[in-house]
Amino acid sequence: MTTDTTPATRSRRGPSMAEVAQLAGVSSQTVSRVANGLTNVDAATRDRVLVAMEELGYRPNSAARALKTGRFHSIGVIMTTLSTYGNMRTLDAIATASAQAGYSITLMPIAVPTQGEMAVAFTRLSEQAVDGIAIIIEAHTLDNSDIILPPGLPAVILDSDAGDRYTVVDADQAEGARLATQHLLDLGHRTVFHVAGPESSFSSARRTASWRATLEAAGAPVLPQAVGDWTVESGYRIGLDLPHEVTAVFAANDQMALGLMRALHERGLSIPGDVSVVGFDDMAEAQAFWPPLTTVHQDFAEIGRRSIQALLHEIEDSTHETGTTMVPTSLVVRESTGVPRA
Repeated sequence: MTTDTTPATRSRRGPSMAEVAQLAGVSSQTVSRVANGLTNVDAATRDRVLVAMEELGYRPNSAARALKTGRFHSIGVIMTTLSTYGNMRTLDAIATASAQAGYSITLMPIAVPTQGEMAVAFTRLSEQAVDGIAIIIEAHTLDNSDIILPPGLPAVILDSDAGDRYTVVDADQAEGARLATQHLLDLGHRTVFHVAGPESSFSSARRTASWRATLEAAGAPVLPQAVGDWTVESGYRIGLDLPHEVTAVFAANDQMALGLMRALHERGLSIPGDVSVVGFDDMAEAQAFWPPLTTVHQDFAEIGRRSIQALLHEIEDSTHETGTTMVPTSLVVRESTGVPRA
């Protein structure tokens, strides 16, 4: 006895282009043109093909389309740290901007940004057929000539310093730190204590250098900074030992500022009466701190948009100019800062 397996076979492999063409009453070439977004099909025919695609559940073969166009509409993202607020917001911004441009992303986390780890990540992403790569490594890695990106693969660097060798997009870390420090000095504080991020962090180093330069330019004393690790817990520990003479603190991120504020409250100190506090990032919760936190705003959405814009430009034009694009930062003044107590 013979059994007809056509329905089962169709459900496994999905409808073919020929079946769409037959239902729509057009050629397979016409279906191909519609599937690839070409404009040389009249509106009525296009609508008929789209209705047939929907009725049959047809999905264009993206791999075959990529072979024709040389484009995969996919972007690889290499990251070293997934836990920090800034990195997650940057990743979210890149994913949103990529989707708006019609690209998917493939995330490739690496533990340590060495040449070996980076090479493995590049190889794996190349095997997954990406058109370009966004790199968020938050470390002094691309300053090091040992780290070399593979030639011919478009790349954009975020939150690191690659000089003029590559395309770089970053928030203006130095300006943000200057605004935070100068704000506290303008309120009348004699100097500003700094809670820095990890020494390995490019962003932390930029913020610390700008804090120090702003104090020196004002002729204010420069106290030794405390070093945290971006977490609430590290800010809390630093806050417990904050010297009594400190009246103003600039923390390198909002999470450390939050931990420090908790420690100050536990010590019976008022904010900003005894100590003014400024953070960095302007995370959504900053306005709900007690008191609401004065902080430096980073436009992560704009960083993501400009990064993907630059990467797509590089994908389209291999002769593009490299260099750094700075996205402006701004100070958001809330109730955690005030004039020092007389």
